[in-house]
Amino acid sequence: MAEPSRARTAEICLRWLTLAAFAAPILVLIAVFGTRFGLWSAEFGLGVLTLKIGRILAFAGLAAALVAVIIALKDMRRGGLYAAVSLVVAGATVALFLVQELRFAVPADNDVTSDVAEAPAFSRAVLAMRGGQGTAGGGASVACPSLVSVPRQVAPETAAAALSAAGFTVRGAAPFRADGAQEGFWFGLTYDAAIRIRPGRTDVRVAQREGVKVGDEACRLARTVVMGLTPQS
Repeated sequence: MAEPSRARTAEICLRWLTLAAFAAPILVLIAVFGTRFGLWSAEFGLGVLTLKIGRILAFAGLAAALVAVIIALKDMRRGGLYAAVSLVVAGATVALFLVQELRFAVPADNDVTSDVAEAPAFSRAVLAMRGGQGTAGGGASVACPSLVSVPRQVAPETAAAALSAAGFTVRGAAPFRADGAQEGFWFGLTYDAAIRIRPGRTDVRVAQREGVKVGDEACRLARTVVMGLTPQS
């Protein structure tokens, strides 16, 4: 009777260890849906629940998966599946967290422009959606690596097409400007883009609404817009 009892205890332990491996992914899903449904801010959902608590649970889940492997080695027929599932889930989760940490570790700003002396201003409609932030001038907007103005006057249609190609929804286009917005899929982080068109020069600005640090995402989007404005040889 002792042997079946130990086997039953080992199986129960494996189930709990496997559940521990799923804790971080489940928390991330809760953080995403809670943010999308407005239960908490994107800063709390991404910055606290996911990147802080979720990271701790991810490494705890990996430790639990390794323990599950050790237990399963005594009886692979009963515990092999639990060990394999927990190890795959926990390993993939930790790998994704490490990749995101490398991405978020890049020092960058959420409001970037190709013209720091006089950043393009957002339209009144965009400013209303931003709660009045990002009014004008170069005070709040900063430069980022490899982001430069386009040394020519582009057509409004070209500006709108560049925004669309970069994943923005075009909010408006006029003879000397174009505006767009992009909402992220997971946590709903929104980036606004403004293109200012002048004789001999076109400037770009991209700014996030929420103020949540996510690495160089604003820079990446701005550079993508500039690439769409640049003629390909």
